[in-house]
Amino acid sequence: MKQPQTLLDITTSIIKNKADAFLMIGDSHDADMYYATRFFASDSFTYLQTKNANEIIFISEMERGRAEMESRISDIRTTNEYDYKSKVKARGDPALGYVDCLAELLQKEDIKKIAVPRHFPLFTAQTLKEEGFTVMPIKSPLREMRMKKDETEIEHITSVQNACETAMQSAIDMIKNAIVTDGVLYHNGYTMTSDQVRAEIEHTLLDMGCEADSTIVACGKKSANPHWEGEGAILANEPIVIDIFPRNKKSRYYADMSRTVLKGKPSKELADMYSAVIAAQDAAFAQVKIGAKCSDIHNAVCDAFDEMGYDTIRNDSKVGFIHSTGHGVGLDIHEHPNVGDNNSVLEEGNVITIEPGLYYPDIGGIRIEDLVVVTKDGYKNLTGFEKDFVV
Repeated sequence: MKQPQTLLDITTSIIKNKADAFLMIGDSHDADMYYATRFFASDSFTYLQTKNANEIIFISEMERGRAEMESRISDIRTTNEYDYKSKVKARGDPALGYVDCLAELLQKEDIKKIAVPRHFPLFTAQTLKEEGFTVMPIKSPLREMRMKKDETEIEHITSVQNACETAMQSAIDMIKNAIVTDGVLYHNGYTMTSDQVRAEIEHTLLDMGCEADSTIVACGKKSANPHWEGEGAILANEPIVIDIFPRNKKSRYYADMSRTVLKGKPSKELADMYSAVIAAQDAAFAQVKIGAKCSDIHNAVCDAFDEMGYDTIRNDSKVGFIHSTGHGVGLDIHEHPNVGDNNSVLEEGNVITIEPGLYYPDIGGIRIEDLVVVTKDGYKNLTGFEKDFVV
């Protein structure tokens, strides 16, 4: 379905950098490319915005029809219009032929100085320079625009979050219904493993039109490594950190949540850690509003842990609370703003995680993560899933 054409005006950034245009090359895996064009393509294509606010996409002739139906950009140029085949034959190299086509397009638009994102392909940049263009890497202005989500984007994220919670419920039900024998959980007569729980999560997400990669189901003391995906048997009386960050396959938006559960009886250390993480998360929520500094939210978490006697990253500790408080979520799983020790200020429409955790190698890890949107009245928690430690 054709997207309505609403200008993503980045001309201020273009002019500030004394460029004639901003240019990107990428495919649908590049969040900025999809944000700018709303067009899916497995092969790389080009997006261009001039200092006069003209937007152009440059694609293969094969994709023209689909781009006309789906992309939000109305000015669609194809390689055939710039005699791609002859240029490839003359150059003896398809990549050089493509850059020659791009160079002709730029010349016809009277573009000489080009601003590009910092991850712009080196080969293309070097070839354009050889053809007389000035290429300047800059911070992506689109990445900054993506921080503030509109109503449609928030609806997409909420939908993915609902799928995420359904998958989390499936995983926790599996753990809750397991049989414990000699300290090990069993499912359908077999040892329950991290891989089995992860498969349950991923199958549930697929049924709901979502996909997930690197889902964390980490049990035991090694869950003190925050990004350990987990492997092996699921054990009784040990923390199980479950972190799910799915993406909807159609909208391309992510959600993110974590819960830590335990089957059996927790030690006093684990029970106290869980209560402390809940308290730290509440301290962070109390700070979330328009105009709040990310460092203030992060420091509220550190203060809460300090008061309860736990180590924090603020004191350069390698155990305890050892990461930032949260991050933005959207077309990337990690995007701005970073809710950590920085001066970024929250704005209405920011979608961020609040995910304090405690990690001690001789005990294990506890992490609880909710996804919230900053609103004119404070925030709305998009995560409705319960926070029960023992299941």
